[in-house]
Amino acid sequence: MNTIAKPLNITDDSFDQVLKSTDKPVLVDFWASWCGPCQMMAPVLDELASDYDGRALITKLDVDANPTTAAKFGVRSIPTLLVFKNGEVVDQQVGAVPKEVLAQKIEATA
Repeated sequence: MNTIAKPLNITDDSFDQVLKSTDKPVLVDFWASWCGPCQMMAPVLDELASDYDGRALITKLDVDANPTTAAKFGVRSIPTLLVFKNGEVVDQQVGAVPKEVLAQKIEATA
């Protein structure tokens, strides 16, 4: 029986370390608990975390609790999803989208 992977919750303090700790693509979901579209994306991110377990890192960053990182990347609306490769932003998506859209972005950087 395999375990269900979940998105990794990251913070302003852990952000740089998480990005430096892997050579795999990293998807960061900038979200907030009061954001309806963010809540819609939560099960999609859970599925992606399972689908890409070991091949990509799916993460979530709460913009209310971690405003420094959100400001650093100019996040003005949420959800904003950034795809990083080797610590650099290589793709982005603003707003709720189907799982396939994010999967394509991850595949393109893998």
